[in-house]
Amino acid sequence: MHLRDGAELAAVLPFTAQRFARAIVMPNLKPPVTTTAAALAYRDRILAALPAGLHFEPLMTLYLTDNTDPDEIDRAMASGQVSGCKLYPAGATTNSAAGVTDIRRIDAVLERMAERGMVLQVHGELTGDVDIFEREVRFIEAVLEPTVQRFPKLRIVFEHITTAAAVSYVHSARQGVGATLTPQHLLHNRNAIFAGGIRPHYYCLPILKTEADREALLDAATSGNPRFFLGTDSAPHSQTAKETSCGCAGMFSAHAGIELYAEAFDTVGRLNRLEGFAAHFGADFYRLPRNQDTLTLIKDNWSPPPSYAYGSGKIIPMRANESIQWRVSPS
Repeated sequence: MHLRDGAELAAVLPFTAQRFARAIVMPNLKPPVTTTAAALAYRDRILAALPAGLHFEPLMTLYLTDNTDPDEIDRAMASGQVSGCKLYPAGATTNSAAGVTDIRRIDAVLERMAERGMVLQVHGELTGDVDIFEREVRFIEAVLEPTVQRFPKLRIVFEHITTAAAVSYVHSARQGVGATLTPQHLLHNRNAIFAGGIRPHYYCLPILKTEADREALLDAATSGNPRFFLGTDSAPHSQTAKETSCGCAGMFSAHAGIELYAEAFDTVGRLNRLEGFAAHFGADFYRLPRNQDTLTLIKDNWSPPPSYAYGSGKIIPMRANESIQWRVSPS
């Protein structure tokens, strides 16, 4: 998920810390977090912004570029605070212009990651002259599967998957390949973007797909298969950055991250599998101890407000003024 920085960080961090004991923090700031030193400094800013009484562990990541030094992987591992490296294909999403232009350019980095046990986190879309609804499928064929084969020991998380094809791929992939799924992709299909007109707050990347894709994602998430686990990809943007002639991609779900997953699992009668998806499988993949604390979810409808404060502006949350069927108990 995305925490941004400065005043925006202070605005959104409490929502996540109230629901999750830790989170993989994306590195696509301006400038991007490309070194261990930058990641540790960002971690310090996150902890400094944490409200008193909340306990939260930010799991840091590095932003890969064509020029990443393999030795940076060694520094990241030595720090004990970096949990992975993020592959953004150049131009694929928010603040990805400095991303990797051709994955073969970072083969030496991937080899070092495989040797050291560092996780590769993948934004899986093929850029260039590719239909936006086909970018994920094309990425699997052109980039992901060849990389999986070239580096048989490299652990890879195919993040925020959106298609039935991605589900099928992860099911059949070698050991060491997992995937995260977001609440918006479990609960909504691409019609949500156009319901009654253009709804920019449902625009994210990878973009929402078909109903058949949504059903495949929901079946995977609720299957109990440990290859599939929680990853909100909560991505805050100000209202003005979303409601403009060229709006930013991203949905802010941190205000109700676990509640939205509960709603999704409840729709198919599989609430008994939410704990594994939310609290066990991701920790196991990252070789982290499972959290021992608990939270309680109550089935009780509520509606997020029209907006929350976000730095000097506002942010429109997922399901603003609409119903969410579950809430976190305050006790």
